[in-house]
Amino acid sequence: MPTFASSDQIRDLFSRSMSAMYKTEVPQYGILLDLVADINRATLEADPGLRGQLEAADELRRLDVERHGAIRLGTARELADMRRIFCVMGMHPVGYYDLSVAGVPVHATAFRPVDDAALRNNPFRVFTSLLRLDLVADAAVREQAQAILARRAIFTPRALELTALAEQAGGLSAQQAAEFVQEVTQTFRWHSEATVSHASYRQLHGAHRLVADVVSFKGPHINHLTPRTLDIDAAQAEMPRRGIAAKDVVEGPPRRRHAILLRQTSFKALEEPIVFAGDGADGSHTARFGEIEQRGMALTRAGRALYDRLLAGVRSMQGAGSASADYSERLAAAFREFPDDLDTLLSQGLAFFRWRVADADGLARVARSGAAFDLDALRGQGIVAASPIVYEDFLPVSAAGIFQSNLGGAEQKSYAANAAQEAFEAALGAPVADEIALYAQSQQASIEAVRQQYLARQAG
Repeated sequence: MPTFASSDQIRDLFSRSMSAMYKTEVPQYGILLDLVADINRATLEADPGLRGQLEAADELRRLDVERHGAIRLGTARELADMRRIFCVMGMHPVGYYDLSVAGVPVHATAFRPVDDAALRNNPFRVFTSLLRLDLVADAAVREQAQAILARRAIFTPRALELTALAEQAGGLSAQQAAEFVQEVTQTFRWHSEATVSHASYRQLHGAHRLVADVVSFKGPHINHLTPRTLDIDAAQAEMPRRGIAAKDVVEGPPRRRHAILLRQTSFKALEEPIVFAGDGADGSHTARFGEIEQRGMALTRAGRALYDRLLAGVRSMQGAGSASADYSERLAAAFREFPDDLDTLLSQGLAFFRWRVADADGLARVARSGAAFDLDALRGQGIVAASPIVYEDFLPVSAAGIFQSNLGGAEQKSYAANAAQEAFEAALGAPVADEIALYAQSQQASIEAVRQQYLARQAG
């Protein structure tokens, strides 16, 4: 039997390759990494309980390597091949995101690991958007964009050869895996030479800045790599002190004692010099930026419904978009309705938890007494513990807010709700996984593991 590199190893290699490349291309990214490392270190020193919680859940070691990236693709073929490539790394499409409701003509999924062991190893994820030219009103611009995209090839021939080899053979050797990572990394590099003339760029830009970003270049340059912080408000305050122009507000839920879902902030997109094709004219383009995220707990369908209702109430207020001066105060006031203690979140079924045995001797003692397995009773005695499951996914409103703030701020296109999951999955060549179902599976698997330990001690 051949010896293959594991998908976890390939994903870790790729994550590190991307980080090294992006640090070279965007020096401020290196400043962000240092900033986040300093804040995480200080947060853990100041909060031993948090450190203990992360250690007990085996989530501390992933913190330093954790990143998410974002790319924007132009065609169904690009999306389908990207799915195949990410699959080699153990990354699968999770969730469907319709960003058209926020004025961004794309829909998206997140490629990420889906099982608990892989997430602990390296939870690298890439938010991957597909351009929706059907939402562009100008037929001439649509046809022009389609023609340009049809001519480009974003993957090296060798990257596709190695992908096919992995699919046929069942994996890649260590040497092949290293070559695969090197070849695939080329797809995400920044190219300062546009593939279109200045006149074409202006036409595309007039339809939407993001259309110009997707269509005008050789490939889907990675537009940010995001480290995970344990205190995003501290990171937001620290960015200006280190010479980084932060966006005005943190996107997502308000600051809480027990964080939920995802909070994100970023520095403004870089204005980068480019050379246009044909006439050789010089110009500039803004697309790539730096982002920081804080991940909280995953919510159940009931918890997510409450979150969505509270957020919608705030955003429906007159002048209460995330850029408004008092948005943070309105958000915090609305979310007082959302419970902020773990017992209530657990008892009301608002969040997902991972269960583990905290006292093996106590478990054996109760099991040998002949008592039936009772998870709540065991937790009440401190024999088992429940820790919130980390939210591994994204929030469409927050993603759109980040997109918009880094497209210049003034871009306010308006599209009707145009979710098109079936069309997206047809382009992808596979269904997307339901992220809430994945969290439910993780929670149930942890309960079952505790139950099996209990029954084994009962039988023994």
